[in-house]
Amino acid sequence: MKPNELAKFIDHTALTAEKTEKDIVQLCQEALAHHFCSVCINSGYIPLAKQQLAGSDVKICTVVGFPLGANLSAVKAFEAEQAISAGAEEIDMVINVGWIKSGKWDAVQADIQAVLAACKSKTLKVILETCLLTKDEIVKACEICRDLNVGFVKTSTGFNKGGATVEDIALMRQTVGEKLGVKASGGVRDTETAMAMIKAGATRIGASAGIAIISGLQDNQGGY
Repeated sequence: MKPNELAKFIDHTALTAEKTEKDIVQLCQEALAHHFCSVCINSGYIPLAKQQLAGSDVKICTVVGFPLGANLSAVKAFEAEQAISAGAEEIDMVINVGWIKSGKWDAVQADIQAVLAACKSKTLKVILETCLLTKDEIVKACEICRDLNVGFVKTSTGFNKGGATVEDIALMRQTVGEKLGVKASGGVRDTETAMAMIKAGATRIGASAGIAIISGLQDNQGGY
């Protein structure tokens, strides 16, 4: 796969708390230069990113209920509405892991449904935080997302004890079939890992190491 083809898989990401306006401007300029699919940022920076990316095909992606997923569903839905109103084109929401662990699957479904309704025509990605789930829980969560017809299921926030694994990507792809996108995020820091995720079924890569990934380099900074 050529670098420009691989770039279209990447959500170029900057989500840590200390990111400055200068950092976001740089992120956007890198996304423009390398033709990444999107920038993934916290919602407070959407207006700045919108200004930087005006007239380009680089999308603005933001996160909702991030990173714990334990917000009230109405709060998540409102957050999504406000982000879209500000210019977000894709929403990455965190599933309520505690409800999954409590066996409250109806509540989990309603939570996703509330955000999906708020997204309207915009793309919704549901972050499962796979490192905290059993294989059966991953399958059940993916089945709910498939039945609701969200845009993507996504492995991780990148802010917990583990990130994407090839095994989990393959399981997610097997469960959702070809109907949904699958996003690998957390710990994808080089070309080899990114290609392994894509081979396993990922159609999007969330990474702060996007330039290293398309350049065939290793990014040793850690994190997302």
